[in-house]
Amino acid sequence: MSSGISVEESCVAAFRELTGHRDVNTVIYRLSADLASIVPEFEGNLTHDELLEALPTGEPRLVAYELAFAAADGARRHEIVLISWSPEGTDIEQRTVLASGYRALRSTLDRIDLCVQATGLADVQYDELVSRAS
Repeated sequence: MSSGISVEESCVAAFRELTGHRDVNTVIYRLSADLASIVPEFEGNLTHDELLEALPTGEPRLVAYELAFAAADGARRHEIVLISWSPEGTDIEQRTVLASGYRALRSTLDRIDLCVQATGLADVQYDELVSRAS
């Protein structure tokens, strides 16, 4: 099952909204109930703190997030980050399926600048993401 996970077309459409519009900076994806596919759960504009609050405890998610920050030279940068959120307490079957879904989503979407595998909030703190993107 985990090797054959599919990415719904709606996932790609949501990602296009993120890369093409300023009113969307976050797309949160989840596993379908039957663990056979990745489906969009949320699409909108979140602050970084709101993104952290939106990540569920004990449930995996995939997140495409437009990280905005100032580079060392002062230039404003925007990087698309793909986050695999698999916190402590996540069911092992869901972790396995999510890993497969992460690979499938990553190969389906273009313009991913940074990939992050996170098991806790420390992995997705703003400063941590900026450090990885720089």
